[in-house]
Amino acid sequence: MRAMILAAGRGERMRPLTDHCPKPLLEVAGEPLIGWHLRRLAAAGIREVVVNHAHLGAMIEARLGDGAAWGVSIRYSPEPAALETAGGIAQALPLLGDAPFLVVNGDVWCDFDLARAPALAERMQADDLLAWCVLVPNPPHHPEGDFGLMHARLRADTAPRHTFSGIGVYRPALFDGIARGTRAPLGPLLRAGAASGRIGGEVHTGRWTDVGTPERLAALDAQLRAQPRPAPR
Repeated sequence: MRAMILAAGRGERMRPLTDHCPKPLLEVAGEPLIGWHLRRLAAAGIREVVVNHAHLGAMIEARLGDGAAWGVSIRYSPEPAALETAGGIAQALPLLGDAPFLVVNGDVWCDFDLARAPALAERMQADDLLAWCVLVPNPPHHPEGDFGLMHARLRADTAPRHTFSGIGVYRPALFDGIARGTRAPLGPLLRAGAASGRIGGEVHTGRWTDVGTPERLAALDAQLRAQPRPAPR
């Protein structure tokens, strides 16, 4: 199975930290944020990784190289300007192949077991699902949530609502309507798929942080430094 890490965002809420450093390279407990993802992917046996980038993308390639230092093989999907989540994924489809693939937002930290992704892909194929999304309890900065969940299917009209974690497994067909090079958000695709009952999901109750502001970055750094680094799952 292949994976993609989304790393093309400008990181406006992180400024001024991201004025001269792309958000995925900001360090948390001595490791670039994206490095945590790479190590966890390698530990999960997922070694073929695609990383998209736009803002200061050359710095990302220079820092990560071919991925060997993290135990993975990286291919890059550069974007002249960020294409948003769905647009970035659609742009990278030639690198991701025809099978379901895992996608992780580059600006989250989570202990979800990425080794489950291949089994989730098999379940998607068996149930004819377009995607499987990992949800989390709503954080204080997003109390309204994104999706409800009923019988392991995402619903846009069901309470209680949970927040999309930025982690999902997708079939390429989900992005059929998006031309390469087109800016497109992911939310409308998931809502349309949820309305037709073709988006599966679950709630992860472990650790998850949306590292979207300098304050959250500092808080996560303090939390991880205060405890032994857990072995990747």
